Amino acid sequence: MPSAWVLTNVAIIVISVLSGLLFFYIISPLTKTKKKQQLEEIISLLINFVIFIWIGKVLLNLSVFVEDPLAILAYPSNSHAFYVAVLFLIINVGYKAKRKNTDTIPLLASFVPVFLGASFVYEFIDIMWNDSTLAWGHLLLLIVLTFIYVFVHEKISSLSAAGGFFVGWSLGQLLLSFILPFTTLFGYMMDRWFLIATVVISLALLTYHNRRNVS
Repeated sequence: MPSAWVLTNVAIIVISVLSGLLFFYIISPLTKTKKKQQLEEIISLLINFVIFIWIGKVLLNLSVFVEDPLAILAYPSNSHAFYVAVLFLIINVGYKAKRKNTDTIPLLASFVPVFLGASFVYEFIDIMWNDSTLAWGHLLLLIVLTFIYVFVHEKISSLSAAGGFFVGWSLGQLLLSFILPFTTLFGYMMDRWFLIATVVISLALLTYHNRRNVS
């Protein structure tokens, strides 16, 4: 039944996110107080992201929502709603950085291991539970990135580790998109333009901050 499938998928995502949070807590060199603070901010960020996905789903199906608001619940979230949520999340983080003078670099650095752990567990479950052969490419990419991240994240700056990771992940996914029929992230299909945009934005942020630090 569709409802059972939705509940199963939600359960897998929740397990994956919890695994990512645990992975961050284990490998992070921060103190317990700092870890707790970063976990609270990341969880807040994830809650906002879920809300933004729902907002994206409403905006993309506005006519349906106006006629029958409850009917929107039956519409599955697609990659377009995911992109809308990412855009809103960037705006949200940018607002905190500009208006509230929040340093987003530690948050971005803490988010990387959460993303790594959650993505790895999700793809692993997808292979074991759903026998998904397409998930192998992303899983292998995550294994490589995890090993690299674990060995270098304490030897380079937080920004370089985070920016380098997202550049590597986006390039890896972009390469997989030419090899496989499609690539996904937590079940959402990733378009090439989105992956290219992630590479460009990550490189731009790295360049900007490196130049600012030099000057």
